[in-house]
Amino acid sequence: MKFTLDMLDWRALAPGVNSCEHWIQWANRPDADTFSGEIPKSVQIPMMTARRMSIGSRFAVDIGLDLLEYYNVDTAIFTSRHGELEKTGRILHNLANEEPVSPTEFSMSVHNTAAGWLTIAGKNPLPVTSLAAGDDSFQQGILEAQSMLSAGASRIMLVDFDGQIPAIYNESVNSEFLPYAVAIILTAGNTLQCERVSMPGEHRILPLVQSLQFLRGYLSSSSVFDVSAGNRHSWQWSRDL
Repeated sequence: MKFTLDMLDWRALAPGVNSCEHWIQWANRPDADTFSGEIPKSVQIPMMTARRMSIGSRFAVDIGLDLLEYYNVDTAIFTSRHGELEKTGRILHNLANEEPVSPTEFSMSVHNTAAGWLTIAGKNPLPVTSLAAGDDSFQQGILEAQSMLSAGASRIMLVDFDGQIPAIYNESVNSEFLPYAVAIILTAGNTLQCERVSMPGEHRILPLVQSLQFLRGYLSSSSVFDVSAGNRHSWQWSRDL
């Protein structure tokens, strides 16, 4: 599988890393193995709305709204492996302890919460979709965007994010780089080339989620970089420098 596209712009947010300059510094530090620092306050979302959102969703909507100030897009695609697991974990804890469950918490525990919040907070009736595909979620979002561009869309915004993970999942989820959000504006073109590459082997936990692998490669000086899917294949990206 091979395809090409162009990326017009990007935004990203994580604890202690909240500007383009910070992200460029992070991308060029091979020893950077975790995020640390304060949780950035929301810039685009009203305070009362932000307080109701999980950290991952707030990050995703914040940078999504930032890009929408500069670009008109045909649709937005949200990808997240864990979605609102932060809220779902609290709900399950309350149920297990026979404690009341907040109706608001319950209504915002679905996977497409962040996508819905983007249209509400931005007062923009933009078509949105929400995808989950395990370790490969970001790349599957790329494929969804590529198919839309091939069908005639001019610009697609892809937002990949995840929030804080309940401690019970620590043994199976690498949470060192959570929470985070990465948003990119994609359009048809051939600046970036991507190819699926087979990699026989056992499933492994990724050192970095796919969107952060992509961002690190994109911000580096390399003309070729890989984005691992964590199982039997990876995605090889190349570009003209």
